[in-house]
Amino acid sequence: MPKSFSIWSLLKISRPVNLVIVAFAQLMTAHFLVGTTRQGLPILQDINLYLIILSTVILAAAGYMINDYYDVKIDYINKPEEVIVGKGMRRRMVIFLHSLLNFTGIGIALIVSPRIALINFVASFLLWLYSNSLKRLPFIGNFTVALLTGTSIWMIGYYYQQSELLVLTYAIFAFFINLIREIIKDIEDRQGDRKHGCRTLPIVLGFRNTKKVIFLIAFGFVCAILIVTFKINNLQLFYYFGGMSFLFFYFMYKIYVADRKAHFTQLSILSKILMLTGILSMGFL
Repeated sequence: MPKSFSIWSLLKISRPVNLVIVAFAQLMTAHFLVGTTRQGLPILQDINLYLIILSTVILAAAGYMINDYYDVKIDYINKPEEVIVGKGMRRRMVIFLHSLLNFTGIGIALIVSPRIALINFVASFLLWLYSNSLKRLPFIGNFTVALLTGTSIWMIGYYYQQSELLVLTYAIFAFFINLIREIIKDIEDRQGDRKHGCRTLPIVLGFRNTKKVIFLIAFGFVCAILIVTFKINNLQLFYYFGGMSFLFFYFMYKIYVADRKAHFTQLSILSKILMLTGILSMGFL
């Protein structure tokens, strides 16, 4: 009989490392890209910033919980040692915590602004829909998660109505890197996904054709970043993305030669490093 609740299970199911990355990305966006509120107050002194970050992190944690809830049978095949639902925490407790966190995250956002609360409500619904059905469809689930990741950065510029184009550049960066990462995870997990009737890209198109899709997305990513950086015309941004292109092309080469599950696990980690490198670059602007 699984425990109803434990702190260790709660931490493991809510992916604290990923939550820290999300919070760090929003904080860096606010500090380095936005800087001040429209009233001229230093942004790090604005309580609303921390409420936005807290609500985003809470909703992300709820999203991880509901994803594990629906994926428990698949996870027993792909990563049995990491299964929490039904082992470290009862299924009913996972649903209760998911609902509680969603209401809390939307409620905190409502204190900030009805606009932010609406964004969070849509995000929480999409995270549930993704876990319930979208992730079992080709590309749509990958696109949804990547879009929500980009939105978590974009909403900082949207709320403060400052440096919106610069913030959009990093939102696009986050979107494309996470879109590639989500497809890589599908390749990594295709054994369990296939057994439980999922129709992810690697299952529908096959292993090699899915790689071609990743290269096509990478090309779109490079074009989108070039267009926006030329429009911003910031010399430091040119230098940064020029330097980072070496890491990105190395990442793409590793995708090209990857053919084992261990390779795609490493690529998933490398994509997180790319994301962190992108976030840290905000400090140079």
